[in-house]
Amino acid sequence: MKKLVFTLLAAGSLLFANSTTDVQAQTTQDNAPTSYETSESTVEQVAASKATAKSGTFKMKYNSNVRADAGTKYKVVTMAKKGSIATATHQKKVGKSTWYKVKVNGKSGWVLSTLLTSTTVKKASVKTASSSSVVSAALSLKGIPYKFGGTTRAGFDCSGFVQYAYKQAGKSVSRTTTSQFAETYTVSSPQPGDLVFFANTYRAGISHVGIYIGNNQFVHSGGAKAEVKSMNDPYWGKKFHSFKRF
Repeated sequence: MKKLVFTLLAAGSLLFANSTTDVQAQTTQDNAPTSYETSESTVEQVAASKATAKSGTFKMKYNSNVRADAGTKYKVVTMAKKGSIATATHQKKVGKSTWYKVKVNGKSGWVLSTLLTSTTVKKASVKTASSSSVVSAALSLKGIPYKFGGTTRAGFDCSGFVQYAYKQAGKSVSRTTTSQFAETYTVSSPQPGDLVFFANTYRAGISHVGIYIGNNQFVHSGGAKAEVKSMNDPYWGKKFHSFKRF
């Protein structure tokens, strides 16, 4: 009888010891020096709240696992190294902890908020052209003949005219009407120096561009030469498509 009791106690102790080892192994894995996560139990996750919007730029405090969802039970999408820059898009509460969905290493995933620190990413300085200098450069080209494919003072086509004027004002832009249309964004209230696009002139779709100079006027290379036209021009007014800005 004593032998039976001893055997049962020994078996119970072994089972308890194995269970503790599994928990410790999981905790050690998720909180090792090379990859940090949550201090909460990793055996069972508390139900997560609904994700809400979150914005901000952060830096990783440690080498950290980025997971498929908020909680350590989800698979690791990537491991972000200490110092990596992460951009937050959403957040969730899991128990008392907050997780952020971030974009890092070219991937999206969830990371514990306490493993992040706010930071400001300095944008590379970009040489831009002031609206007044663009307009001045464009107006100085009035009278130069229109030339299909032209990019110099010997003659300009519409996009060559825009490219040259912007270059004179200190900004490098692409060469064709369609590429200039693609690299700009639409504005509803134009400012001098913005681009004016027209459609269905000599071809279907976006086919002509000029530079808005204010007072409902634009300057372009079209017809016989570079000249100023009204947005209400009988021809151009009907072909107007949009105002866009670099």
